[in-house]
Amino acid sequence: MTDETVLITGCSSGIGRATAQYFNDDGWTVYATSRDEDDIADLAEAGCETAELDVRQGSDIDRVVDRIIEEQNGRIDCLVNNAGYGQYGPVEDIPADKLHKQFDVNVYGPHRLVRAVLPHMRDREEGTIVNVSSLSGRLVTPGGGAYSASKFALEAMSDALRSEVESFDVEVVLVEPGPVETDFSDRMDEEIRDGLERRRVYDWVYELVEDGTFVAGRSPLAVSPDRVAQVIHDAAEVDDPEARYPVGRGAKLLLASRFLPDGVRDTLYRLARRVL
Repeated sequence: MTDETVLITGCSSGIGRATAQYFNDDGWTVYATSRDEDDIADLAEAGCETAELDVRQGSDIDRVVDRIIEEQNGRIDCLVNNAGYGQYGPVEDIPADKLHKQFDVNVYGPHRLVRAVLPHMRDREEGTIVNVSSLSGRLVTPGGGAYSASKFALEAMSDALRSEVESFDVEVVLVEPGPVETDFSDRMDEEIRDGLERRRVYDWVYELVEDGTFVAGRSPLAVSPDRVAQVIHDAAEVDDPEARYPVGRGAKLLLASRFLPDGVRDTLYRLARRVL
């Protein structure tokens, strides 16, 4: 058992739900949040504290953080920035408002939470911030420009923050799953259908994305949400965590392809276009 407290965003399904369950089973005081609190009622029944929190709303974040600080005597030991989604599609077909929404959730949301939680961690000179990124935060494929851009930004922000808060004994960790067995691909398909122009010249890009071999839970390389949850939990438990934790064989294999020359990767995508 432990007296430590964790705040987790995006707990309605997938990685967030599994992470809340994993920390709860280990005896942490878990504040599991979601845009709709009804979606996490079962987590409340299991012993988690729950709250409605939309990472795009500063008022939601302030309300939840203030509640935790009051109920836990100023203590938030770990923040898990998990809430996010993937806006896929050719760059030209994605309107600016959808790109803004992608960054609002995947980048500005974690930034808002860091700014709300970090002063309390600094005061106690203790805490861990876990930002759930993706292999797409280090490797981009056709159709993944918007999503990868948001995760690249999250990685850059985390790298800067890690050095900035080191002297306060606050740790900043990036967890980078590859394909995960979640409903991520269903949400991805919804975002593609909603508001994209779908120019015929990019049919091959849509086919590559909708196949989902490298980016979605339908990949044969996909890992379970529980596996990601374990990595997040373990990163929060250790005294000196790594800066990055790729999760799953698929993530590690695909990340290795970053070391190929750009021209080689471009040739591979050119071949994929011809096949599709």
